[in-house]
Amino acid sequence: MVFIPGGEFERGRSHPLPDDGLKWVPEVMKDDRPVRTIKVDAFYMDTHEVTIEQYAKFITATGHRAPYNWPNGKVPDGKGKFPVVAVSWDDAAAYARWAGKRLPTEAEFERACRGLTEKAKYPWGDRKPTAKDARYGTVNGPSEAGSCPANSFGLHDIVGNVWEWTADWYDIDYYASAPEANPQGPKSGMYRVLRGGSWADVDKYLTCSYRSWARPPERSPNIGFRCVKPIKTH
Repeated sequence: MVFIPGGEFERGRSHPLPDDGLKWVPEVMKDDRPVRTIKVDAFYMDTHEVTIEQYAKFITATGHRAPYNWPNGKVPDGKGKFPVVAVSWDDAAAYARWAGKRLPTEAEFERACRGLTEKAKYPWGDRKPTAKDARYGTVNGPSEAGSCPANSFGLHDIVGNVWEWTADWYDIDYYASAPEANPQGPKSGMYRVLRGGSWADVDKYLTCSYRSWARPPERSPNIGFRCVKPIKTH
């Protein structure tokens, strides 16, 4: 894990979209606005997504179900260092508890994703991504966890490779009413927030501010997760 310093940051999409100026388009893509100053406490975050071999240890220790895409419930040959996918939100949360960690809040994820690039479109700045920056735009599945360069906080694949579950319920209007310090998301909902984009997506989904969502039971070949751990205070 790496240390993510606490502090304030501008959460939300500061870059424009092509439809923003079209008055006849009603409220297009406004779930990542308004941009507001948010404060989060310091925490630790996994340097990359949880891998298949890490998840297998959890299964062995607890008897938890294996992802449906593992042959006969066993780790696929040669895939141990790839991110685990086909895990539901509850599967991910159960692993995190077993590991003494938890899933990141949506605010923590964006803080970590942005690193030192305040208000930038991507973790590395405003330059459009290339295949060297992130795993995206392919039909060949994810790459090994940690294959792409780390951002300024030392996090690999914080965009691209696989979508990542967060702790928060999704609400299209949440940003307008969220508390300014350590927002935890709505108290209930139908969907959980996903962040980061995946191997199957185009570059617009790789931005630091992009919000996606899925029903908690969903198990998809392009959804995985990573964990965080709070800083203990006395």
